[in-house]
Amino acid sequence: MITLDGVTKSYGDDVRIGPVSVELPQGGITALVGPNGAGKSTILTMIGRLLKVDAGTIEVGGQDIVNTPSKAVARILSILRQENHFVTRLTVRQLVGFGRFPYSRGRLTVEDEAYIDEAIDFLNLRALENRYLDQLSGGQRQRAYVAMVLAQNTDYVLLDEPLNNLDMQHSVQMMKQLRRAADELGRTVVIVLHDINFASRYADWILALNDGRVTEFGRPEEIITDEVLSRVFSTPVRVIDGPDCRLAAYY
Repeated sequence: MITLDGVTKSYGDDVRIGPVSVELPQGGITALVGPNGAGKSTILTMIGRLLKVDAGTIEVGGQDIVNTPSKAVARILSILRQENHFVTRLTVRQLVGFGRFPYSRGRLTVEDEAYIDEAIDFLNLRALENRYLDQLSGGQRQRAYVAMVLAQNTDYVLLDEPLNNLDMQHSVQMMKQLRRAADELGRTVVIVLHDINFASRYADWILALNDGRVTEFGRPEEIITDEVLSRVFSTPVRVIDGPDCRLAAYY
């Protein structure tokens, strides 16, 4: 479980996140949704301890991430931010190997190599593992970064807009793979999404944010409604029942 209690973050006098108090369940996929500037990425980054909170506490798996040593945190949670830029020329396999650094400190063991292989196969990257990142498409690189995070083998996986640079086909494939990571590998996946319909189709829980605060939190069938989405996104939304989930249309 991820618990935020009275968490706030301010940027000058104009931008304020929180206070946010919410419990994100263990297991499955929790999607963070909301308009631009709602605070989705900021909250995810604070959970991942890449950004300090101004006030409040955050616990991940019962551990206070502010006071837990960095090495221990890296074995509890892994995070992929939107901005991923490696200056050094790396192959896909070398990049995925960075996910094992909290354990190997750069000296990969047989066990580390097994986790790397598992992540590469899980993201269908075997044919690309010896290619350099600058030889890949944006979507292929994005899959490689997600594989790096999965190779870290943490119970909690935080992903900030992992569908960036992916077309429709590969976005669907990515969400199916993350669904498998939750179901088959037992990971707790917390993901920032812009497409509310992907959240409706693949998430177990949806945290809707607006203006730095929690607007709604619940199951997709509770959040994917005309009233809730129109309020969250400040625009008229009509929800229709699809074959597998509810679908939102803007008008």
